[in-house]
Amino acid sequence: MAEAYIIDVVRTPVGRRNGSLSAIHPADLGAHVLKAVVERNDFDPAAVEDVIFGCLDQIGPNAADIARTAWLAAGYPEEVPGTTIDRQCGSSQQALHFAAQAVMSGTQDLVIAGGVQNMSAIPIGAAWRIAEPYGFKNPFEGSVGWEARYGKQMISQFTGAEMIAHKWEISRQDMEEFAYQSHQRALHAIDEGRFEREIVAINDVTTDEGPRRDTTLEKMATLKTL
Repeated sequence: MAEAYIIDVVRTPVGRRNGSLSAIHPADLGAHVLKAVVERNDFDPAAVEDVIFGCLDQIGPNAADIARTAWLAAGYPEEVPGTTIDRQCGSSQQALHFAAQAVMSGTQDLVIAGGVQNMSAIPIGAAWRIAEPYGFKNPFEGSVGWEARYGKQMISQFTGAEMIAHKWEISRQDMEEFAYQSHQRALHAIDEGRFEREIVAINDVTTDEGPRRDTTLEKMATLKTL
């Protein structure tokens, strides 16, 4: 079996909701990264055999195969295919797995894997609600097989998180302490320049906008639960 290698890792900064990157079309976000990976590694884009992106809520600007749209928006060959997959929050990771599997199987030699989504433009969960005018309140209601197995209850990551917390006796305080530590580690890594090699600036934004320097456990304790 052939070996699969990660040649480079490139990304934009992670923007905040309605932040510095919120007005950029997701195809242009993806194209910016695709251009960077080709230019940094100086290879012929026509040699790419597939472009695989993860994206959930594939509606609006995320629709119509955003992987291929981003590739074409970058100005690269129309002969190169692209496909977009949805494994929810694991979508981009699955794109990487599919790319590796293609190389390891000998089917392809050079594949670009990634992911893109502008949640300011298309909020998370928007695809669940878009069909309400057509009589579908959610993706599950009306399925005989689904309702026979799960009833009318809503299944989501929020429900799953609540079940895990009860099973393993994880308190809100436990999670907030973990989240606070995660913030501090992210800020420390930013200050040390740990992400500089992988981030390509866009619109003069060079740093992830998510980590909050003023976060405290006391502030987190005042937030409403979901």
